[in-house]
Amino acid sequence: MTSTRDSFQRGISYLRISVTDRCNLRCIYCMPPEGVPLVTHDEILTFEEILLVVRAAVGLGINKVRITGGEPLVRAGIIDLVRMIAELPGVKDISMTTNGLLLEQYAEELVAAGLQRINISLDTLKYERFKEITRSGDLANALKGIKAAKEAGLNPVKINMVPMVGVNDDEIVDFARMTLEPGWHVRFIELMPASRKVDFVASHVLRKKIETLGPLQPYYGLAGNGAARYFTLPDARGTVGFISAVSEPFCKDCNRLRLSSTGVVYPCLFSASGVDVRTPIRSGADVEAAAHLLKAAIAAKPSGHHLDEGKRMNKNMSSIGG
Repeated sequence: MTSTRDSFQRGISYLRISVTDRCNLRCIYCMPPEGVPLVTHDEILTFEEILLVVRAAVGLGINKVRITGGEPLVRAGIIDLVRMIAELPGVKDISMTTNGLLLEQYAEELVAAGLQRINISLDTLKYERFKEITRSGDLANALKGIKAAKEAGLNPVKINMVPMVGVNDDEIVDFARMTLEPGWHVRFIELMPASRKVDFVASHVLRKKIETLGPLQPYYGLAGNGAARYFTLPDARGTVGFISAVSEPFCKDCNRLRLSSTGVVYPCLFSASGVDVRTPIRSGADVEAAAHLLKAAIAAKPSGHHLDEGKRMNKNMSSIGG
């Protein structure tokens, strides 16, 4: 089926689903030390409600689904949800973004359930710094998660790194070096303005640092649905990617909608408002009615995100990478 187009003639084929607002980390650029107010269990979409929205989305030509959070692996029954989505006719690609801490436990089950690809957020290779950035995490668990994902067949495993001035920007070259051996696929993601307790590092600055290892050559063979531009270093087994939402916006090619854990469909990842689907669904709306609501969100999709104007962003932007 041909994807539904927005008012700027962009085909919408990709739905990001936040399945929880909870996370097992407290990263410094996501939330304050005390965390953020959590919504109640009744406010979160059930699996059946999520599936109804996905069915409606498939009917509009959306065939790619990414599961996010918070941290999606803390949601009880997440393996079952992956399986249910993967079994829906019309879903061609299902992926997940995670911090990786629980992957050693769940990687094989996720693959068996139908998950095809995974992105793992990792902002440092230093054990003490990992604790500082996440306020609670153990780097060893994240590294075990990366290993487990590869062994389970979740390839390519993509590592999302958010460089921050004075926090971890001294590790940019170290991460790029990981694409040589062991052959990681590393994506450098510009920090969102609303998240900034520190300054972001623009992609052109990253590239200049990375090219101290050698010239970057464009690479077009990596599977995915996101906005990353990929390159390789000489003799590298992996790739270097840049997601430059701030300095080099990719809005003209955006193919995404985002479903929040509380049932709001946002036409842009950075939208301040969206279309409520939870209330109509709980009032009896069927797949066809949900499809009309999704069409309204698609029609409201803006031409661009206006990040450079400092407008409101989502609370948790750690997993923007597609």
